[in-house]
Amino acid sequence: MEDGKSHILIIKLSAIGDVVHSLPLLEVLRETFPLVRIDWLVEENASGIVEGHPLIDSLLVFPRKSWLRRFTRKGEGVSVGREVARFIRGLRSRRYDIVIDLQGLLKSGILAFLARGKRKIALNNGREGSALFVHERVAVPDPQMHALERYLCIARYLGVKDLRWDGSIPVYENDKAYVDTLVGGRAFDRTLVAVNPMAKWETKLWESSRFALLADLINEKLTAAVIFTGSGADRGAIGAIQSEMKTEALNLAGKTTLKQLAYLYQRCAVVISTDTGPMHIAAAMKSPIVVGLFGPTSPLRTGPYGGRQRVVRAGAACSPCFKKRCDDRQCMRQITVDMVYEAVKEVINVRRL
Repeated sequence: MEDGKSHILIIKLSAIGDVVHSLPLLEVLRETFPLVRIDWLVEENASGIVEGHPLIDSLLVFPRKSWLRRFTRKGEGVSVGREVARFIRGLRSRRYDIVIDLQGLLKSGILAFLARGKRKIALNNGREGSALFVHERVAVPDPQMHALERYLCIARYLGVKDLRWDGSIPVYENDKAYVDTLVGGRAFDRTLVAVNPMAKWETKLWESSRFALLADLINEKLTAAVIFTGSGADRGAIGAIQSEMKTEALNLAGKTTLKQLAYLYQRCAVVISTDTGPMHIAAAMKSPIVVGLFGPTSPLRTGPYGGRQRVVRAGAACSPCFKKRCDDRQCMRQITVDMVYEAVKEVINVRRL
C-alpha cells in the first residue's frame, strides 16, 4: 500500500463491543501507514465509540435503525428513501484503495459492494452471504480466537509488522467533568463499583434479585458505593433491582454517553457486567478489574480482553451454546451471588492492601 496516496474504509457497524474490539486494528494501521486517509462506517448506536477519534479522518454514520423505525412506524417512506439515496451517493462519491468489511454480515456486505474500492477485504468467517461482496478473504487461524485478535489478522494480511496498540476510547474533558458531577461525593470517600446488569440477549441475563443481593453485600461488607449503568431503556429494570435492595445505589442508566460511560468505568475499582458492550468498554479503558458473568457465550471469543479481568462461569455442560433464547438458562442460573461476590471481594481487598 502506497502511504500518503491511499484511502481506506473500515466498515464496522455494530455492536458496541465489536466496535471497541476494532480499535486496535485502527491504531496499528495508522501507526504503519501514518499518511493514509482512514474513514470509518458505523451505525448510529455504536458511533459514540469512534466519534471524534483522532486516528479517523472521516466518520460515516449509517442510521439504519432510525430509517426502519421511521419507515415502519411513521410512514415516512418518501423522506427516508431520499435520505437513503443521499447516503449512497455520498458513499460512492469517495474512491477507496481498500475497503475492509469487519462486520461480515449481509448489511455490511452490501455497503462494501456499494463503496468504490480497488480491493475489498474481509475475514473468511463472514455470514449471510457477505463473502460474495469482497475480493479477498483473510483466514482466521483459530475459530476460538478472540474477536480483537481476529481483526488484527487483517493488519497482518496488509503487511503490518508492529502490532502494539492501546485500544482506549478517546474521552473529552467536558465528559470527564460531567461524570465527576454525576458521581459527586461518592468519588472521594468510598470505593466505586459499577454494575451493568442488562444485555440484549435474554439468555445472558442474571436474576434481578441476585443483582440486588450482590449490591447490598458490596455496600455493607465492602463499604463500596454501587453505581448501576445501562441505556435509557434499562432504567426501569434497574429501578426494579434497586427496589429489592436494602441499601442505596446510584442509577445512571441513560444518563451517560458512551464516552462518559468509558470515563466512569475508568474511575471505578471494579466493573461487574453481563457479556455486553459496556463490559468491553470497561476492558478497553483499563478499568482496574472487570468481572464478567458468562453463560451462553464463550469468554475465549468475546470475553473482556486483557489481564485485568475475572470471568465468572458456572460451567454448565451446555455452555457455550450461543443461543439467544432458551427455556432452561441453567448456565446463568447456576452462577450464585457468592461466586460473584467472592471475585469482587478478592479484587477490592487486594487494592486496599
